[in-house]
Amino acid sequence: MKQKAKILILDDDNYVLLSLRILLEQHYTDVRGINSPTQLTTALAENEFDIVVLDMNFSAGDTSGKDGLRYLQQVKDANPKTSVLLLTAYGEINLAVEAMRLGAYDFLVKPWENEKLLATIKTAFELNSAAKKIGHLETEKSVLLQELNAPFNEIIGESEAIKKVFSQIEKVAKTQANVLITGENGTGKELVAREIHKASDRANDIFLNVDMGAISETLFESELFGHKKGAFTDAKADRTGKFEAANNGTLFLDEIGNLSLPLQAKLLRVIQDQKVTKVGDNKVIDLNIRLICATNANLPELVKTEAFRQDLLFRINTIEIHLPPLRERQEDIPVLAQHFLNIYKQKYKKPGLFVADYVYNKLQKYDWPGNIRELQHAIERAVIMSDGKQLQVSDFNLKDTNETEIEAVDSFNLDQIEKWAIESAIKKHQGNISHAAQELGLSRGALYRRMEKYDL
Repeated sequence: MKQKAKILILDDDNYVLLSLRILLEQHYTDVRGINSPTQLTTALAENEFDIVVLDMNFSAGDTSGKDGLRYLQQVKDANPKTSVLLLTAYGEINLAVEAMRLGAYDFLVKPWENEKLLATIKTAFELNSAAKKIGHLETEKSVLLQELNAPFNEIIGESEAIKKVFSQIEKVAKTQANVLITGENGTGKELVAREIHKASDRANDIFLNVDMGAISETLFESELFGHKKGAFTDAKADRTGKFEAANNGTLFLDEIGNLSLPLQAKLLRVIQDQKVTKVGDNKVIDLNIRLICATNANLPELVKTEAFRQDLLFRINTIEIHLPPLRERQEDIPVLAQHFLNIYKQKYKKPGLFVADYVYNKLQKYDWPGNIRELQHAIERAVIMSDGKQLQVSDFNLKDTNETEIEAVDSFNLDQIEKWAIESAIKKHQGNISHAAQELGLSRGALYRRMEKYDL
């Protein structure tokens, strides 16, 4: 199969052109030949060549190679990444040295050996391809880092609860301490891990996210530690594990509470030793990683029931950051809702959509058991289903917990109604008795007496 490459040959000897084209067209898809330097400018303007094969002398009786050096410079000015192979009937060391100094890839003397010429062009092409790939990856990395390095560009909120999280991120980021992020599903634990990474000294290195709940026990060691070819039946090639891949960067182990005890033991050993050995290999790989873990489980309770190793818990939670659920940061709901609304208005081409204040008030009274993730999906659904310019409460398809509770109360039992009203007010004001009493039209003392009456 021919290699996909663009090769240009410039030589004023038509027999040389024909010979080289016949030879190279057997191996490469696009081989072009020109016999005059006057055609070079147009050829370089119209195409980006991987390789240029260039004669050194074009003037009658001239053997200095100055023409070739001049056109070499022209090629490199047009595209510095093009590899240039020079051909001459006069092999002079000084000329070769000067050509290499100006950026030539190699220098061959006519008549050439076909095998040597093909080998030289093959190597030049492979190096050229590798350089292009590296350049692309560097550009991609730069764009990603620029996006990631915007401070708190994904964690949105103005509540005291989220400000506390911001403060903890700033304090812990510059250290090398292992961090455990806790909180309910949908609260944004991965976003916090990414913010810690972006604010750390490892920001220019990799951030690798691993969902521990999605890795089967049989593939655990292979996925995390890597394996050598032939280590087991399906090991058809060497594999780099997540720990090795994240070396010098940050490794984020999400849902770590889902690991079984045997897997916890294997993980603990690697974290303690900061070394890993691939399955089927004896070579020890030294690690230098920042470890961040996350869970929605109560790990101390799991330790008590011997479902989670206490020594592993000590290793992973030098610092613990707890993310509050959305119901405990209700003042952030309008800000978050507007953020998601802006995204989905653009995505679904509905630029005029808006949310009225009374709708925001309704959103703030909802408990959001799925937290930010549920809010995001609710906004997306509302944008899709909306018919007018203003989003209505009905567009969100939310189950109103307060209305459901009140319907469930026997309307003829005043005690039940009073108990429900007190519970709802205390819950709404997050346990602030003064605010709850004010809303109910009671004094603090009267509210306390009713709480005692209903055993609240």
